[in-house]
Amino acid sequence: MEKRQSKDPLHGITLQIILERLVTYYGFDTLGELIKIKCFTDNSSVKSSLTFLRKTDWARKKVEELYINTSTKFKTTI
Repeated sequence: MEKRQSKDPLHGITLQIILERLVTYYGFDTLGELIKIKCFTDNSSVKSSLTFLRKTDWARKKVEELYINTSTKFKTTI
C-alpha cells in the first residue's frame, strides 16, 4: 500500500519545536520585532510563550507563518 505524505508544511512539528527553532535562529529580541506580542518582548521564555500561543490563535498563526517562511534557512543553520 502506498503511503501519502501530507502537504501541510507543519505536519508532525509541534508548536514547541517551532518556537525553539525560531528562538534559536532569531532570538527573542528579533522575534518581538517581527511579531509584536508581549511574550516575546517582556520576560521572554519558551514556556511562557507556549502558554500564550496555545491560547491565542491569531498569535500562533503568525508564529507558524514566520516558521514556514523561514524554514528553508533552518536547514542550513540548524
